[in-house]
Amino acid sequence: MKLNPITRRAFALASTALIFTLAHGSLAMAVEIHVAPNGADTGPGTVQAPVKTPEAARNLARKHAGKEPVTILFADGVYYLDQTLLLTDADSGSKSAPVVYKADHEGKAVLSGGLPLKLQWSPHKDGIYKAATPAGLELDQLFVNGARQNMARYPNYDPAKTTVPYRGSAADAFAPERAAKWADPIGGYIHAMHGASWGGYHYRITGKNENGEVTYEGGWQNNRPGAMHKTARMVENIFEELDAPGEWFHDRKANTLYFYPPAGVDLAKATVEGVRLETLIEVRGTQQKPVRFVTFDGLVFRHTVRTFMENKEPLLRSDWTIYRGGAILLGGAEDCNLLNCFIDQPGANAVFVNNYNRRLRLAGLHVFGAGASAVAFVGDPAAVRNPVFRYGGQKLSALDLTPGPQSDNYPMECVVEDSLFHEIGMVEKQGAGVQVSMSRRITVRHCSIYDTSRAGININEGTWGGHLIEGCDVFNTVQETGDHGSFNSWGRDRFWLPRRGHLQTEEAVAANPKLPFLDAMETTIIRDSRWRCDHGWDIDLDDGSSNYEIYNNLMLHGGLKFREGYRRTGTNNIIVDNSFTLACWYPQSGDVFQHNIVMGAYRPAMMYDNWGHGSDSNLFTTSHGDRLKFAAYGVDSNSIVGDPQFADPAKGDFTVRNEALAKAIGFKNFPMDRFGVQKPSLKAIAKTPAMPNPVIKPDLTPFTPPAAQPAAVVWQGATLGEPKGETLTAYGVAFDSGGVSIEKIQPKSPLAGAKGLQEGDLIQGLNGSKITSIANLKKVLGGIKDGKLTLKVIRSQKAETVELKVGFKALSFK
Repeated sequence: MKLNPITRRAFALASTALIFTLAHGSLAMAVEIHVAPNGADTGPGTVQAPVKTPEAARNLARKHAGKEPVTILFADGVYYLDQTLLLTDADSGSKSAPVVYKADHEGKAVLSGGLPLKLQWSPHKDGIYKAATPAGLELDQLFVNGARQNMARYPNYDPAKTTVPYRGSAADAFAPERAAKWADPIGGYIHAMHGASWGGYHYRITGKNENGEVTYEGGWQNNRPGAMHKTARMVENIFEELDAPGEWFHDRKANTLYFYPPAGVDLAKATVEGVRLETLIEVRGTQQKPVRFVTFDGLVFRHTVRTFMENKEPLLRSDWTIYRGGAILLGGAEDCNLLNCFIDQPGANAVFVNNYNRRLRLAGLHVFGAGASAVAFVGDPAAVRNPVFRYGGQKLSALDLTPGPQSDNYPMECVVEDSLFHEIGMVEKQGAGVQVSMSRRITVRHCSIYDTSRAGININEGTWGGHLIEGCDVFNTVQETGDHGSFNSWGRDRFWLPRRGHLQTEEAVAANPKLPFLDAMETTIIRDSRWRCDHGWDIDLDDGSSNYEIYNNLMLHGGLKFREGYRRTGTNNIIVDNSFTLACWYPQSGDVFQHNIVMGAYRPAMMYDNWGHGSDSNLFTTSHGDRLKFAAYGVDSNSIVGDPQFADPAKGDFTVRNEALAKAIGFKNFPMDRFGVQKPSLKAIAKTPAMPNPVIKPDLTPFTPPAAQPAAVVWQGATLGEPKGETLTAYGVAFDSGGVSIEKIQPKSPLAGAKGLQEGDLIQGLNGSKITSIANLKKVLGGIKDGKLTLKVIRSQKAETVELKVGFKALSFK
């Protein structure tokens, strides 16, 4: 028997009621409320008479919320919201009577924060068209046929330049010579990378001064402020820069929109939409009155404004600042779900989980083109004991020694799983696929994350640990920034001090071994995942990251890094075309690196004598020289050299077939076909990383140590080093910046003293000359006649000036 749609709905309703009755032993009937773009809010919300807006459906649902199961069904179409849909505890469901906002057909119902524009276009010049706009219209973003267009900008946007900041940048972006042709730049924006490529800055142009220089305000978007990058700069919203297909400019004074349509766009038929809301859905509860058992399922969320100028709040001692907003803003929620939703090109964060939240499940999500992060979990700094917001340290003697948080105002026991996040950080360069700060027990499982400006997954500090990352596929990350990883973490908890405080830290931890775990209370686990970072580390445990277990990971390019911190274990990992970076370890770190496969010697940075004794039973695919390169520090006496005989690297299968070698180091194979998103519709469109195909020809020649080690370069009692590449990041500078390090220095050296050079300094300048190497330093010293030295050094990751007056003899090397 063929049923009409209304009869089919009736059967579905009866079935839903029966399911809930059987599952919960309740006789409560399920309630359906229908929404359609052609509905009327005066209607009852039935199939025959649907309401038109989500607000009207919410108000009808309130009468039943928590009493009967409620499903709000959205018919196919676009719902233009003129205000954020706000849910409070009055909209809560219950375990036996949840409230579900659901698309009739997954991906066919769109909740939009945009505004459809009905425009009459006429030619302007040079391929540009113009149209009159309503008075008072504010345009932050413009979408044409669903695709985000570019504000008029310089340099022009090039989608192929994925590793160039802003997909196009230039040193002269707002130089006076260029600005001279701008009649009225007020309201334009400057976007520039941090000088060390630690994220970016944003500025609003306020005009030009009497010298023709652009004036501006802003630059508060990075928590470790520094100068603008000298070349990675871009300007937008400048009328005179409207010169490329896809660019637009809105003249608010003249109420005119100018647009240079891309090839193939017929403006007479095109759908043109502006953007007016920053948040589409807000769940606003509290710990005392949470919003409970509400689900959003199968909806599309689109068109939210950019919020980069509101990004001002510092997170704890990281590079990050944040704005607590997003297309979906969740606060004070318990047992709520966001399922099978597509968040399309949001202007800022896609999902922001703010302060108190418990047991949220985000699954089957697709986030594309986010201006900032895809998903951010951020708690309340007031819940942190001894919070510090800038990079510097604090007095260890004044610490609160009580473990853990001092309130519950933070996300806990939330899950992000089976999701696809790509093109992340399109505007704000401190974005991540998943960002975690001041949170506890967050699980990220089977997510594919790629094409990001910075980290794929970032854990901002150790507060309060217990996170689980498993089954993920994270690659094409750190594309526009530097000194970071596909996975990045910082510790920087209350016990941690920058390099200058190492002695204090060591003494304090020796006296109280629990100190590093007051905030990093529970172990964070990273396992069974695949990582690739071509501009940093695959997994980067930076500054003080403590209490981590990292096992069964396939790292395809950037390797693994442990810097400062306690109780980190790296076991049973495969590190392709790279090795293990050790930076600035504490003497009693408790770190372990065992049963791993590496393709090269370890890469130490500022290690001195603090190597520990936990690196052993690893397989080197290169040579005994690499295996024994650091044997003097008590490592790798039981490690071996050989060919693991990977099954099929070109196809991503790094299964070890050499069972004898695997057994010798205690390595166990792990699955190679379960990385990333598993939902069929998302897996079908998800990319996978480029696969290396390493040529492994181990040199099994027994290693003979050289008769004599190369003589150290000593300058007046200071032993010098010449760090290169990634080891330079241990000092907090760029990979290619160069410099001369002070490895050791004698107390009686004429270069030392209370105001002199210190162990751990990196010299990058001397008497106005740039210092990039020891040879360069010698040459500059040779030209000094009066013994006055003005040294530019990096100390504890900060630039400082050291001024010395030394005798002429002190200008020479021993």
